[in-house]
Amino acid sequence: MTSIEVQALTKEFGSRRAVDDLTFTVLPGRVTGFLGPNGAGKSTTMRLVLGLDRPTSGTATLGGRPYATLREPLRHVGALLDAGAAHGSRTARDHLRVLAAGNRIPSARVDEVLEETGLASVARRRVKTYSLGMRQRLGIAAALLGDPEVVMLDEPSNGLDPEGIVWVRDLTRRLAGEGRTVLVSSHLMNETASFADHLVVLGRGRLLADTPMREFIDARVRPSVRIRTTDAVALTTALARHGHDAVQHDDGHWTVHHARVDDIGRIASEAHVPLLELAAEEGTLEQAYFDLTATEAEFTTRPTQPQHQPQGA
Repeated sequence: MTSIEVQALTKEFGSRRAVDDLTFTVLPGRVTGFLGPNGAGKSTTMRLVLGLDRPTSGTATLGGRPYATLREPLRHVGALLDAGAAHGSRTARDHLRVLAAGNRIPSARVDEVLEETGLASVARRRVKTYSLGMRQRLGIAAALLGDPEVVMLDEPSNGLDPEGIVWVRDLTRRLAGEGRTVLVSSHLMNETASFADHLVVLGRGRLLADTPMREFIDARVRPSVRIRTTDAVALTTALARHGHDAVQHDDGHWTVHHARVDDIGRIASEAHVPLLELAAEEGTLEQAYFDLTATEAEFTTRPTQPQHQPQGA
């Protein structure tokens, strides 16, 4: 199968370097989440892979070949970069038929992807009547049209309802399970955590991380343990004896930071502490992402201070 290979890739727009000496590989058989703050260079990198922009230096290839050298490229690579790319005066079916004809894809495939993306019932409506979510589905249909080995999706859940978001999640997992190369750019951390196996993270055009998702989280967020007991004194005494501090919360449960659930459970058992609850609180992708990218965001906001209202207001 085909991988995406980015090697020493740099792209400059005037004095601004949007992509800065970037090297990574997206492998088949897994979903790679492509993350980074606004302006990090994700969309530019995807455009460079697809030959829509020319790199200043370095290479971006698919199975060792530049996109521009592929004959009938939709048979090899399917991409969603812009949900507004389809001409508004065409019907969804005609839009896909034009793409199919240009890549020698059987017309029967058009109806298959319309059915797969849930657009069959509105296929003869003009695209300009579509909602954003429907346009997203049409863009995904176009990406799947050639049954490609490589699928690249930029913010595919944008505009979708909850059912559509779950559908995209299942779709990406299925494509990877079939051995395809899947790269998904997203700002939705919780959603990315639900489907990605591997992460590539950019900041200001540079590579910040290229690692399995679980390793990415565990390296940046220490786990905690949640406990609920009827004997707080016995619990805190036993934990202190082993060098652990516990923090009590308003609802009565306790948190032991930087600890593993197996170790805390053993301590409680040996001290005969009665437990009503014992659970691991694993770090989240969102926590790890913000820990890594806190200084890399191009656009940041500051919390607004509440204004003092005049007396008597």
